[in-house]
Amino acid sequence: MGVYTDTYARIHTHNTHMDRLRPTSDSGRLLPVVPKDPLTNALDAIVVSTDLIEDELRPHLETVLTVIQEKQRGAAEQVAVSGVLPTLAQALRRRGPLTLMTAKLVSELARETVIRERCGETGVSSALLSVLVSRDQELLIHAGRAIARICYESRCQQEQLLRLGAVPRLVGILLGFKSNQALEGVCLVALCNLGDMGEGGEDGGISWERGVSLCPEESVFRGVTCHSCGFGSMVTVVRLTQWSPGQHTVSIEVLSRYSIGFWTMHNNRRTVRRSPLSHLGTCPRFYKAIKYSVQNIPNSRSLKSLIFHIFL
Repeated sequence: MGVYTDTYARIHTHNTHMDRLRPTSDSGRLLPVVPKDPLTNALDAIVVSTDLIEDELRPHLETVLTVIQEKQRGAAEQVAVSGVLPTLAQALRRRGPLTLMTAKLVSELARETVIRERCGETGVSSALLSVLVSRDQELLIHAGRAIARICYESRCQQEQLLRLGAVPRLVGILLGFKSNQALEGVCLVALCNLGDMGEGGEDGGISWERGVSLCPEESVFRGVTCHSCGFGSMVTVVRLTQWSPGQHTVSIEVLSRYSIGFWTMHNNRRTVRRSPLSHLGTCPRFYKAIKYSVQNIPNSRSLKSLIFHIFL
């Protein structure tokens, strides 16, 4: 009987203590406890994690990824203010079993402006660059795509990533994985977005192909983005030129190309003299050009790179 009484007393005391922690209305009545939604639970679990144990964190990372992919209202804002981004940056740097999953999640999160704005201050941007020395091509695709999205139309993020040495790392991937077209396209889009010359949106929307090189030391990539009106397209040309061992120049230029149908319609509407370029079907648009002189293309994890000149 004494044991029963003691147990009852402890349970009663515990319940009374918990009741004190529950919110109350103005009249003093206890309000019902609202259970947390899956996203909140997942974010809370990730934030308090210090050991980054795979079995514990992977389900929570998958929950956040699913919610973001479903574009649930307010989810991106909730992630941004949760304090989870520094933990994701830490997971990227550790190069453990969670790195690939984390890179995929960060790539999806980087679609959201409210997330992109915080990637620099939370260490996510620098952590992504540290991943670019990996030999895991799937990991490189997710990391490169995240970088392309983070710096799209964001001068602040572009400048930070340039200072951190994003260009030589991306060039190193282009030269090291020539047979992987998907990875090649991701890196080219990232380079264009870093130079604020992304013409196809944050993910590029560009169809890339190898162009004709003028010399063995040069690699040319040509990307085409079709206009929605159907009368023309944007052509992005990226050139990598090796001018001495371990030193490359990267140049990017954008041109507008119009179909013969466009020029015919244009000339029928106006009586002005025909453009001397119309027979070529192209209209140069050198409104922006960016050149990088890149030294010491990465070939090891102890990479140190320097960008000498940037012309915008």
